[in-house]
Amino acid sequence: MSSKNLIQIKQFCTYHEIEYTFITELNNYGLVEIIVQEDDEYLHLKHLPAIEKMIRLHYDLKINFEGIDAIAHLLSKIETLQQNLTITQNKLRLFEHHQTK
Repeated sequence: MSSKNLIQIKQFCTYHEIEYTFITELNNYGLVEIIVQEDDEYLHLKHLPAIEKMIRLHYDLKINFEGIDAIAHLLSKIETLQQNLTITQNKLRLFEHHQTK
C-alpha cells in the first residue's frame, strides 16, 4: 500500500486534538483499520471523513463507542439501501422507456 495514501495516527490526533486511545478504541470496535508500516501506525486517507464524523459524535455529542458502532452500522445499512433503490429506479426507468416505444 502506498504511504502517500496514509496519515500517521500521531499527526492525526495532534491535528484534531484527540487522544490516541480514541483511535485504538475505534479499532477495537472494528470501526477503523490501523495500518502498521515501519514501526509506525497509520490511517488510510479514504477513511478520514468517516473518522472525523465519529470524532464529532463522540466529542461534540458525547456518544459512547457502543453508540458510535450502532450509528456507523445503521449509516452503512442506509447507504446500501440507497444504492439498491437507485439501481431499482434505474431499472424501472429503463423498463418504462422500453414499454413506451
